[in-house]
Amino acid sequence: MTDYVPAKHILTRNKSTQWFGTDHTMNLYRGCPHGCIYCDSRSECYRDDDFDRVKVKENALELLRDELRRKTRPAFIAMGSMTDPYNPLEKELELTRKALMLIHAYECGVAVCTKSDLILRDAGLYADIQAQAPVICKLTITTTDDALAAKLEPGAASSTRRLKALEGLAQKGIFAGVVLMPVLPFLADSVENVLLVVDAAAEAGARFVYPAFGMTLRDRQRAYYYQRLDREFPGVREQYEKQYGDRYWCVSLRAKELWEAFSRRCGERGLFYQMEHIVRAAKGPYDTQLTFFD
Repeated sequence: MTDYVPAKHILTRNKSTQWFGTDHTMNLYRGCPHGCIYCDSRSECYRDDDFDRVKVKENALELLRDELRRKTRPAFIAMGSMTDPYNPLEKELELTRKALMLIHAYECGVAVCTKSDLILRDAGLYADIQAQAPVICKLTITTTDDALAAKLEPGAASSTRRLKALEGLAQKGIFAGVVLMPVLPFLADSVENVLLVVDAAAEAGARFVYPAFGMTLRDRQRAYYYQRLDREFPGVREQYEKQYGDRYWCVSLRAKELWEAFSRRCGERGLFYQMEHIVRAAKGPYDTQLTFFD
């Protein structure tokens, strides 16, 4: 049975365009089934007490259509900030697919982030949108080790499947790449792991890899993360508590070393890795067209 939650609007204006150049954010669903042990969306500030269960926003497509219809300029819309737009309900409901059709009809751009290979289903739509506006397809990959990924992101597609999806998007000429975050301290913050992701992304045809060498931790997010560390990685919780205490930003102790190796390898593989360069390459000839809504 599908659960619905009330919604007054679908598009939210971003405070800045620093995150992949987007000026609006769209979430058609609430909650996420991937079970990523590090997910910040579990935090109390987001007020979702049943985050692991996916809920559908009522009248989402009608609201989106009305909001797009009232605007005079195209927007660059982010999807996947709070919940994966390619969750299992999407296979049946196709809200994301239908929203992409509206985005195309109103000549907007879109930047989507997912851990699901279901994104390949909509490759043709992304190609259509990209013919008239910017597209950035981001596959989150924190490790190429499927066994480790299964512990960190137990409900998500394997890293191997995500890389195959990336390859499929790239083969259609879609601007796509990897979000390498979070790089978890004491678990995935080795030079070897980071370079394996970069090389795998390059071989799949990625245009970029964007990293974060560390993670965030607060209230319910921290409690859940520590609980899962105790279950899957005994002894690692104590390392976090000793190193970070109750800090929100938990930067890897190897961040400088990781950045140097990462940036060097990206340069060698011809990958963008700095936000301004990624956005500039994605927007290209559309840069003067894409602006804020009135």
